[in-house]
Amino acid sequence: MRSTWTDSRLDDFKTSVDARIDVLSTEIREMRGEIGALSRTLIQVGGGIAGVVLVGFMGLIATQL
Repeated sequence: MRSTWTDSRLDDFKTSVDARIDVLSTEIREMRGEIGALSRTLIQVGGGIAGVVLVGFMGLIATQL
């Protein structure tokens, strides 16, 4: 193993790291979008279920009156 890093090796390493960071940034951005879409879907489904349960209870109360 080399004990010193030359300027050209450091430049190559920096280029490699920058490329990896760009890829990771893009992937993280895409994952955030997917998580946001999933969150919206869960809220919509939860709201729909709550509405159905509410209507069901109202129907139950109406049949008892």
